[in-house]
Amino acid sequence: MDNNFFKNLEKKTGVNMKDILELANSLQGANFQDEKTVRGVIKRVSKIANKPINAELENKIVDSITKEGKSLDFNTISNMLNNKK
Repeated sequence: MDNNFFKNLEKKTGVNMKDILELANSLQGANFQDEKTVRGVIKRVSKIANKPINAELENKIVDSITKEGKSLDFNTISNMLNNKK
């Protein structure tokens, strides 16, 4: 992809694309049935998105992924972060 795409995306979201790409690379081959792994990913996404989450929401996300088998993708986490109370 060209740099203009990433620059426009960074400008609109405020998220550094280097951080997103590093996160995406780190997810390859990760065990999403492992609670520790999932918590680490959630914390990284929260930090990258500059959207802190409380322990209750973190637990809800972890449970939905490890116990309910929901897929872990940026849309799932983003929706949970945006729907926090």
